[in-house]
Amino acid sequence: MSVRIASIEDVRQAEQVIRQHISPVPLIRSYALEQELKLPESRRVWLKDYGWTPVGSFKLLGALNWMAHNLERIGDRPVAAHSSGNFASGISFAGMRYQRRVIIVMPDTAPKVKFGLTRSFGAEIRTYDISRDHETGERDRLTRETAEQEDAVEASPYDDADVIAGNGVGGLGIVDALKREGRGVSHFLCQVSGGGLMAGHAIAVADGFPQAKIIGVEPDGATDYCQSLEAGKRVRIDCPTGICDGLLSYDVGEHNWPILQRLVPRAVAIPDHKTQQAMKWLYEKHGLRTEPSGAIATAAALTGAVKFDEDGDVVIVISGRNVDEVPFQSWIESA
Repeated sequence: MSVRIASIEDVRQAEQVIRQHISPVPLIRSYALEQELKLPESRRVWLKDYGWTPVGSFKLLGALNWMAHNLERIGDRPVAAHSSGNFASGISFAGMRYQRRVIIVMPDTAPKVKFGLTRSFGAEIRTYDISRDHETGERDRLTRETAEQEDAVEASPYDDADVIAGNGVGGLGIVDALKREGRGVSHFLCQVSGGGLMAGHAIAVADGFPQAKIIGVEPDGATDYCQSLEAGKRVRIDCPTGICDGLLSYDVGEHNWPILQRLVPRAVAIPDHKTQQAMKWLYEKHGLRTEPSGAIATAAALTGAVKFDEDGDVVIVISGRNVDEVPFQSWIESA
């Protein structure tokens, strides 16, 4: 596979695509988190909450840009992709906007809300047993077979330059909003799974605020990026585990790794119970019902895993809100 590395120019071009379909996701000041972290009055904390998108997560950005750049290649063929759920609804929404058929391979344990959103935009869904996927490779096999049988074009949920550039549009929004207010950024905290979200945002944030510390956040049962940083090369995890269903990738993508290695020199691992506490905190302080994957970067701030010991504002990504009611209540009650 040839690797094309996304650039800031790619991100700026992607913004023209994204704005044809959705408005910028708001950057919300968290007075409560400023108080919790005991920051001086000169510093602010901002939450970039992708729960505001039509699909309830950031995945729509990369999906729209990928679809726009592959229309000619797709032609009358369908699009096939695997997803834990959020890219599923993102690429389905993109298929609806560009009038393309979409077939999604999802784990049978995905939240009902993710199944519902994906179907609501017209996609077909095929499921696999995620509990044995590390042994069977069923996800990739089913996706490949679907593409072959349907003569479909495969879309990667994260390992693609167009997906990375599309996701980076959210980072441009952060930079533009804070520069308009004359603010600077000391720390940027963002989830790392396959790397599509962080790679795109890192490109934009590093371009706008070169001095910012860009820090990745992973579940402690899925630390492929932490291990990759230590090894100096991509490390694959055979069986990632945890409640953050959107962050259980086996490894970061080939297109993502060069960007992450250059711009994200540090990552922290967060245990599930700390993520649950962050979900409860966001719900009680901001009324936000976030999925575990969405709350984990906030957990990194609340738990002290990251020390905010410099001047400048702190930006934290909430990557999505797609969580079913019963597990959400169970997680925050046991937090």
